[in-house]
Amino acid sequence: MRVALFTETFLPKVDGIVTRLRHTVDHLQRLGDQVLIFAPEGGLTEHKGARIYGVSGFPLPLYPELKLALPRPAIGEELSQFKPDLIHVVNPAILGLAGLYYSKTLDIPLVASYHTHLPEYLQHYGLGALEGLLWELLKAGHNQAHLNLCTSTAMIEALTQHGIERVDLWQRGVDTETFQPHLASVDMRNRLSQGHPEAPLLLYVGRLSAEKEIDRIKPVLESIPNARLALVGDGPNRQSLEKHFENTPTHFVGYLGGRELASAFASADAFVFPSRTETLGLVLLEAMAAGCPVVAARSGGIPDIVEDGVNGYLFDPHDERGAIAATQRLLFEQEARETLRRNARREAERWSWSSATRQLQSYYREVVAEQSLSSVA
Repeated sequence: MRVALFTETFLPKVDGIVTRLRHTVDHLQRLGDQVLIFAPEGGLTEHKGARIYGVSGFPLPLYPELKLALPRPAIGEELSQFKPDLIHVVNPAILGLAGLYYSKTLDIPLVASYHTHLPEYLQHYGLGALEGLLWELLKAGHNQAHLNLCTSTAMIEALTQHGIERVDLWQRGVDTETFQPHLASVDMRNRLSQGHPEAPLLLYVGRLSAEKEIDRIKPVLESIPNARLALVGDGPNRQSLEKHFENTPTHFVGYLGGRELASAFASADAFVFPSRTETLGLVLLEAMAAGCPVVAARSGGIPDIVEDGVNGYLFDPHDERGAIAATQRLLFEQEARETLRRNARREAERWSWSSATRQLQSYYREVVAEQSLSSVA
């Protein structure tokens, strides 16, 4: 099958959406499909055999890491040459509008997928009054698709409640070969804790942005004697977070990838994740695959991954002391912590990228077959 993939974000950017897409493209190509990627220009022209058509754009004012790439006629020319069997639009926003348009004008089956819970983000950028309008725009875009995929049951429910139709689940996936418990390292622990490897080590990995609510980790850190915190990643909120965590034992590590990132997960005592806006929380699966016990907000797609008291701890996101109590329990009950580690790894092993991509292929085939039948009728 020939698939044209439109995405508002791709390599070299690093985030959960890009992680899912790069593994998906890799496995689609391995399984014999051909993928053409339309994405904001990032200097790359190919990924795992799939060609990348970079579209020039400009930084998003509130989030300079993201580029807005505007549709242009040349995209239609590329599509005409590629002759896709299906168009898949990821988070249709600006560039994705081209995917919606050409799906309709060229009569190509359309799949859309929802990965970023934008209506929830608005609250964190002082734009909460626009939430209703944004849902209407999302509904208008997604309801043009033959199928809308979400990455958690919570997001299926949210989209359905707001009038988005033909919604189904795209199962989670994680790279269990890269993220493994045996990669725990004294050197990495020393690096993350800035020379205090004996201290309790809390870890956060992800974007440093307002909607991740990383500032809420500070009371957790302060409640645990001698604890250290490592924040892995970067983003638009780094400067304000550096000020917020000033005079605390917090290390801003910056980006890590590959084996280094896997070692960071495996070397920490607890992965603390306070975000309430996650459609899935892929980074939680990576932590679990590495055997790092998770403490996370009971919100969004997170309960699809973390079973409280079995493979991690969940806390009420509205309870200011919830994260503190859960993290203290995790750190102070060593035997329970080791059980959580084992169970977390076992859960992660259930979800391979190969399996998730085969499921996606099945969805693609169903949509193309339905379109062919309707055309004949």
